[in-house]
Amino acid sequence: MHHITLIAGARPNFMKIAPLIHSIQRTQRMGKEIQYRLVHTGQHYDRQMSETFFEELHIPKPDVNLGCGGGTQAEQTAAIMMAFEKDLRAHPTDLVLVVGDVTSTMACSIVAKKLCTKVGHVEAGIRSWDLTMPEEINRMVTDSLADYFFTTSEVANQNLRCFGAREEQVFFVGNVMIDTLLANRACFVKPAVYNELGLERGRFLTLTLHRPANVDEAEKLKRLMHEIVTNVHGLPIVFPIHPRTARIFKDLGVEADNLHIIEPLGYLEFNYLVERSKAVITDSGGITEETTVMGVPCITLRDNTERPETCTIGTNELIGTNPDNIKPALDKLFCGQWKKGSIPPLWDGHAADRIVEILLAL
Repeated sequence: MHHITLIAGARPNFMKIAPLIHSIQRTQRMGKEIQYRLVHTGQHYDRQMSETFFEELHIPKPDVNLGCGGGTQAEQTAAIMMAFEKDLRAHPTDLVLVVGDVTSTMACSIVAKKLCTKVGHVEAGIRSWDLTMPEEINRMVTDSLADYFFTTSEVANQNLRCFGAREEQVFFVGNVMIDTLLANRACFVKPAVYNELGLERGRFLTLTLHRPANVDEAEKLKRLMHEIVTNVHGLPIVFPIHPRTARIFKDLGVEADNLHIIEPLGYLEFNYLVERSKAVITDSGGITEETTVMGVPCITLRDNTERPETCTIGTNELIGTNPDNIKPALDKLFCGQWKKGSIPPLWDGHAADRIVEILLAL
């Protein structure tokens, strides 16, 4: 019997875990001997992580919530390590499978290795090479400890080889986040704001901003917003605002008839908007993957990306964080000159099946 412990610390982690659970369940129904335990570290408190969140993703609630939210980076890392060490001692496993790049990913990898337990990393090998990003440190530490690497791209494979990973440890499987997107695409949910604002497909933009480089400096955020609002030819901009951004935003006095600030949306509602947008303006990594698969132009306000294939193959373009770069990018979009893009190899909805097949063979 294969025993696997799945780790999730934040909402995006569950999007990556969901297809793995579905694949394990299918494998169990076929009579294969594999068991899993789902551990939620509680790293992010998220009021949208309700019963309905797990129902939406068709996954059971976690076997345990370690309740390690809040605190500084160091406090949170320490709390997760202490709680997970107890949990892992009480529930030994053959493999701890971590996903993505949150603090829980790194903390649980360290604990597992110190307890002589194998670690698999889903979404291994991606790099921004920007050590001011906590996620980059989490990725590097996790990849230095993991026994098995499940990757989304050839770029990630190459990064791991340079890092000293052996060929037999690296498995190019595709993108589990895209498994979730494709599994749910037919059941995206129209958010109330769509009818309230009279939105039409291809006649509005979706905006998300949360990175410190863009939102922490009030004057810069004000300039970014001014450039975006004034260069979209009057089209509505829907801005589901991150709580962190909202705190800074409320004192800026940024208002425009075409700017519509709304509460954060659930996964199915948010992607309903994205799929119908003329373009998305963002500083998120994950959204650039989803826009690439849905063929929606994406303007990314970052100087680097850990997902370069969204630019080289997909619909994404990095324009940096300088507000002066926004007008030229939007002019290109409105002239109809944005690249069409295509879908990266193995981003086909079956990454989780490949991972589970490999786990059974290991």
